[in-house]
Amino acid sequence: MIRINKLLSHAGIASRRMADELITQGRVELNGHVVTELGTKADPERDDVRVDGRRLGKAPERRYLLLNKPRGIVSTRTDPQQRRTVIDLVAMAGIKGYFYPVGRLDFDSEGVMLLTNDGDFAERVTHPRYELERTYEAQVAGVPDAKDIDRLRKGVTIEGHRTLPAKVRVLREVGGKGSTGAVIELTICEGRNRQVRRMCDAIGHPVDKLRRTRIGTISAGGLKPGDIRDLTPGEIQALTRPAVSAPRRGSPSRS
Repeated sequence: MIRINKLLSHAGIASRRMADELITQGRVELNGHVVTELGTKADPERDDVRVDGRRLGKAPERRYLLLNKPRGIVSTRTDPQQRRTVIDLVAMAGIKGYFYPVGRLDFDSEGVMLLTNDGDFAERVTHPRYELERTYEAQVAGVPDAKDIDRLRKGVTIEGHRTLPAKVRVLREVGGKGSTGAVIELTICEGRNRQVRRMCDAIGHPVDKLRRTRIGTISAGGLKPGDIRDLTPGEIQALTRPAVSAPRRGSPSRS
């Protein structure tokens, strides 16, 4: 007998954490009955497990995709407002199979993100205990001074919780026609909801444009916005390499 969230992960439906969310939403059935307890177990050889009415099939070949997400694309499988999603981009690229995004980027943000059908990989990449760094370039209003940058580096308070220390530097100043701004680079290893935007709000320099440039050591390289490619074996290994330091607090989401 295996926990249903693990079955869903092995079937490429979702990470274990996301599978628990599907159960909580009443979207998982076991032998014709909606699963209500997160710890429920099933026999994959005998039991009928379904998600949204679709029976789990044989575990697919694992696949790992890197997408350079453009602005104006939703980083979910579906969107109630019928906006284009990252899954639409996968289909447009002629890539077949069931994939889901690993973490998210805001509708108005762009840059690198991952998609997969490997739930264990998704768990490994998104869980804060592994401290996988993500690097962003944020064009902000105004030019942060040394005190502002130091606040970002040490951590700012968002909804009563201080962010973890970050790597921050000013890349360049931008402006024209009386307006002045700057492009700053931030590297963080946690991922609260809209974290980079909210960090910049906290120092009084709201974000005008945001681009994720790197996940761990993986960058877009030659990928144009909207382009997708498979990760190399070396890149997969780099993303799943054990963390070198102790676990730290945080929760995965989007920035």
